[in-house]
Amino acid sequence: MSMRIIGTGSALPEKYVTNNDLAELVDTSDEWIRERTGIAGRHVSTGETVAELAALACGRALADAGRRAEQVELLIVATCSPETGIPSVACQVQSSLGAVNAVAFDLNAACAGFLFALHTAWAYVQSGICRNALIVGAEVLSKLVDWTDRGTCILFGDGAGAVFAEQCDRGGILSFVQHSDGRKGEVLRCDSRALTNPYVRGVMQSPWVKMDGREVFSFAVRQVPTGITEALRQAHLKAEEVEMFVLHQANFRIIEGIARRLGLDADRFPMNLDRVGNMSSASIPVLLDELNRAGRLKEGMKMVLSGFGAGLTWGACVLNWQREC
Repeated sequence: MSMRIIGTGSALPEKYVTNNDLAELVDTSDEWIRERTGIAGRHVSTGETVAELAALACGRALADAGRRAEQVELLIVATCSPETGIPSVACQVQSSLGAVNAVAFDLNAACAGFLFALHTAWAYVQSGICRNALIVGAEVLSKLVDWTDRGTCILFGDGAGAVFAEQCDRGGILSFVQHSDGRKGEVLRCDSRALTNPYVRGVMQSPWVKMDGREVFSFAVRQVPTGITEALRQAHLKAEEVEMFVLHQANFRIIEGIARRLGLDADRFPMNLDRVGNMSSASIPVLLDELNRAGRLKEGMKMVLSGFGAGLTWGACVLNWQREC
């Protein structure tokens, strides 16, 4: 028993912010940002919430799959930027969609969140707990960014991407690996609400994303190829047999570095970060939806999905793109 993705969807805020727009806020330039990140612009929320974007993406994934909301049995939202601690984003999405028969919950593994959520859904389906799942990565990172810090505000964008997946007897997802290393967690951090009850003194905390870019770059280029190789070994495949690698869209230099480590041409690694920036857990499913709707995903195509980010967390998935059972 395995699981195949049969529908994709995405949603982006209407507001689009270019590098030149950012140059009016901080000491930067289009050339400086492009040279270091490959990013030219990003979508930024002016009121759209994580739950609203997630619901739109999920609705489009269901429509693409030809399924109804009431058929969904499991709904997982990967996010690190919810508007509410409770209720969960997933329960808000369930309500919006009318997915009355779904078990719904959130998962936070930062930029690797979508991969971790997909793996969780796969385990539910493999074990027979459910027959299908709606998995979405959704973020409004613009509310976590210090817009006076040119080292971080240039990187992130808002959006949501979703997939609908269901059980299959053959093909589909072939292997999965997940890893975490909490010892390096401080290199990418964003504090939550401070402890301020009547019995303790308030602790000053920063509500903004803080990142050691060098450490994150080194981690990604070192660990992601290792994780991909491990997943390929489990699937009894070699890297050169894979037609497309859909990676978390953090930085074009990271993706090119991973391609070199694997000994592959960068043209097997599609990118959209120039248009949408780093959307954390939404990166992979948004890119997957773009590729699907552009007709670039062919039946039987061997693919790798890989995410990496805060925690530190990373993972990889090998699959046959197989919409027909």
